[in-house]
Amino acid sequence: MRSCLKLAGVAVLALMVAACDEAQQSDASAQQQPQATPVGTVTLEAQTVGLIEEMPGRTVAFRKAAVRPQVDGIIKERNFTEGAFVEAGQQLYMIDQAVYMAELDAAQAELAKQRATLDQTTKTRTRYESLVKTQAVSEQTFDDAISAEAQAKAAVAAARAQVDQARINVEYTTVTAPISGQISSSDVTEGALVTANQEDALTTITQLDPIYVDVTQAGGRLLKIKQAIQNGRIQGVENGKIEVALIIDATGVEYPHTGTLQFSDVSVNETTGTIRLRAVFPNPDGVLLPGMFVRGQVRQGKLEGAFLVPQKAVMRRPDGSAYVYTIGDGKVVSKDIQIEQSQGENWLVTDGVEDGEQLIVDGIQRIAPGAPVTAEPVESANAAQGSAQ
Repeated sequence: MRSCLKLAGVAVLALMVAACDEAQQSDASAQQQPQATPVGTVTLEAQTVGLIEEMPGRTVAFRKAAVRPQVDGIIKERNFTEGAFVEAGQQLYMIDQAVYMAELDAAQAELAKQRATLDQTTKTRTRYESLVKTQAVSEQTFDDAISAEAQAKAAVAAARAQVDQARINVEYTTVTAPISGQISSSDVTEGALVTANQEDALTTITQLDPIYVDVTQAGGRLLKIKQAIQNGRIQGVENGKIEVALIIDATGVEYPHTGTLQFSDVSVNETTGTIRLRAVFPNPDGVLLPGMFVRGQVRQGKLEGAFLVPQKAVMRRPDGSAYVYTIGDGKVVSKDIQIEQSQGENWLVTDGVEDGEQLIVDGIQRIAPGAPVTAEPVESANAAQGSAQ
């Protein structure tokens, strides 16, 4: 009986030891298994995103005309207010006309004289024409009459040209605005002597509405965009019309009117590797002045199936390639991405991620590929950063 009791006690003790060992092994296993790290995530959504390229630029006058005299003379009048708006054809200066009026009178008198001579030679030729038939005058005399009439006609034409020239000179004494626009200060005053086609301008007229804006873009970037438009990857460019928004550097405020891209240069700048693009903007209030520094936001179509990824979620390797962390089966997955451009606080990504994926945006420093994580959703990328459609 005692032997049985002893055997039973040994068995119970063995069971207890085994249970204790199993518990210790379970605790050790639990300690070795890493804890899931909480991370902030957003759900990626594929969308149609407008391509907006921001480029530096400057404003350029739509038209600019330097006003110079076309005849010599003394300035008698100045008929405009400096800095005012002038219309095309409006009188700006009056040059003394006395000399040119006298030349016009002389040219008209010469024309009258030559016309009288032509009338006389025509009558003589007509009279000789009937007499030569009866041999009352010689053939030579008749030929001389014909020649005299032709010379008289030429003299009348030359005199008429002199009259036209004199009349033009008289008209040139009234200096008018060649274009409509804002006129600058006058560089001459009444009583000043001016000469025809002098180097110094009397004043300058600048047309400000509309106005040009010249911006620059990397030549390679423009080529990629054109190729994407041709193969249909970029949509929304109709008839080559590309809209441009404008931000004024001095104030940082967006210009209220939208412009249209007119053309691009046919060559790339060898020094900078950029190409010049020219847009035209309405400028009814004269806010934009030539020479202002601006930033043009060129809307170069729309890209379908793209993703707006917060810039803080994107990391780069030493070779410059970009990647992000997403969650797959509760673990961190590293994915290489293709970045098209930046848009505000986002990167526009065209490849490497999928619709509906959980993108890790917070807690990146505490994790590595393959590490278990717990997703804690934050505001969506679209709500937090805004769409660029």
